[in-house]
Amino acid sequence: MDKMEDLARRDLAHIWHPCSQMKDYETLRPIVVDHAEGPYLYAADGTKYLDIISSWWCNLLGHCNPKINAAIKKQLDELEHVIFVNFTHEPAIKLCEELAQVLPPGLTKFNFADNGSASVEIALKIAFQYQLQTGHGEKQRFMCLSEGYHGETIGALSVGSMDLFAQMYKPMMMNNIHVQAPDCYRCPFNKNREHCQCECFKFAEEAFAQHARETAAIIVEPIVQGCAGMRIYPPLYLKKLRALCDAYGVLLIADEIATGFGRTGKMFACQHAGVTPDIMCISKALTGGYLPMSIVCTTDKIYDAFYDDYNKGKAFMHSHTYAGNPIGCAAALAVLQIMKEENILANAAVKAKYFNAALNEAFGQHKNIGEIRHIGLINAMELVTDKNKKTGFDGQLRIGYEIYKKALTHGLLLRPLGNVIYFNPPLNIADEDLAKAVALAKQSVDEILG
Repeated sequence: MDKMEDLARRDLAHIWHPCSQMKDYETLRPIVVDHAEGPYLYAADGTKYLDIISSWWCNLLGHCNPKINAAIKKQLDELEHVIFVNFTHEPAIKLCEELAQVLPPGLTKFNFADNGSASVEIALKIAFQYQLQTGHGEKQRFMCLSEGYHGETIGALSVGSMDLFAQMYKPMMMNNIHVQAPDCYRCPFNKNREHCQCECFKFAEEAFAQHARETAAIIVEPIVQGCAGMRIYPPLYLKKLRALCDAYGVLLIADEIATGFGRTGKMFACQHAGVTPDIMCISKALTGGYLPMSIVCTTDKIYDAFYDDYNKGKAFMHSHTYAGNPIGCAAALAVLQIMKEENILANAAVKAKYFNAALNEAFGQHKNIGEIRHIGLINAMELVTDKNKKTGFDGQLRIGYEIYKKALTHGLLLRPLGNVIYFNPPLNIADEDLAKAVALAKQSVDEILG
């Protein structure tokens, strides 16, 4: 038995993989990664895979980036971890100072956790407690957008609208208010995202008119609804939402876990609309995909509502063992330094134009590609059976999975969102690797769909 098969066998003896039907592994064995570099993963059998989805969107600057490696190695010899209650350390202090310079203005206070779902839970609890402590105890519910995704802990599921993840757990979940989200590809008003006034915003206005009095906050993925299939909506929607929240005293929570750190062409997606949320969640690319870390960013106004004598009971009593982990902070600081020193955003903007043009040339006329939508280096192709009617592969939810499996045989890592094929590469990927990804994706799609 060779090394690859031996390790796969041992894996399946014990490991329950995330977001998987393990029975599928009977025919598609787990791929054992031996090492990685840049946008490539190298399996134990020597096969090379182009990771065009940044390993679930978090690998921002390539695998085993030497500058991030060096920062982590240095930090290991100084401090690996310390309780973050009444203790602190320079990497966390510096990271907060650096983030305050690049976040939307006004976000100045930072609460640390270890993953995206945990940051959403913290954001919801902060919003709830803030309303209570500022005299609005009636505001105990949350609004969210349909097709939204904010993680898979119970609170995060409760403010999501993806039944694939949440349906069976609904008896455990909070009763929240779900607002019909923008769907620019299948717009009910027959508009398009480049030329509209966000007529779909009427659904948010109706929800606020009916429920704002009982609503503590609304949580949204700004500009891009990732898990819904990289659904992209106009910045105007976010501007209108900010104004609506202000008018009704509802807090705006921006989930930038997937959209932050240049993924959409701006450092943060909220900056496309020029708005500052009351609370922002960041994770994934925060540490370049190296270490689990998340941060909840908020304003002085929110922070001050928790500031009082301890016996007044206003403290935010939420803790996490690995909050402010020094190694994670060192990685995050290295990410910010690389982005600044290597002019990553400007270079990525050039690559984004090249990549989208290449995808349109390869797939623009394909009979089963309804739309190629993009923002920054994020690109998504909607698979349809009829381009004119925009009908999807109803009842054939595994077409995307079949394309995924085919792409693996050609050395390309795709991970479709249902029947949406998407690309979300490292921001510093080379043009030749983008071209390779397009060619391999075209080969894979053609072999499955013709």
